[in-house]
Amino acid sequence: MRPEDTDGTGGNGLRVPMTWLSTEYLADDLLRTGDLMEPTTLEFRAGREALALTIFLCGVPRAAPAPRALPGPRVDELRLLTAYECTWRAWVCERLAEAGRNTGPGDPDLALARAAWRWLEETELLAADLDAIGPGCWETDNQEVRVWTPAWQLGLPLGHLAVRLC
Repeated sequence: MRPEDTDGTGGNGLRVPMTWLSTEYLADDLLRTGDLMEPTTLEFRAGREALALTIFLCGVPRAAPAPRALPGPRVDELRLLTAYECTWRAWVCERLAEAGRNTGPGDPDLALARAAWRWLEETELLAADLDAIGPGCWETDNQEVRVWTPAWQLGLPLGHLAVRLC
């Protein structure tokens, strides 16, 4: 028995978010290939979500079977988008708003992308305060200064490093 469609038209089956799932798989594969972080950590999840969101919003070909199969210009684009001090956060917000205008209501791919963005923005992870590290820091105290940081601020550099290793 086929499930009914959620928009009430019936007979079309459930809409599966294959675009999001394939970009998330690609991001996961990139991070695992780089072997940068234990896959069970929240930091890994932050990197995967940030990278998947970037891949999804910049339109990297969805049929790419493995990170090594990404075309060179697309890898360069991902490197630029995920670079430190870039305007990634504003770019994501702009692209999500644009995607919402261009797709119909109930787009499952866009819903998962928005959920990933909410998680990245609302989740804070305890991390080393890189701004507090200086020449005198190591001489006086062995205690690492830690601060609560939005997940996207940890995930973005991790994603960037994974793309650089690609």
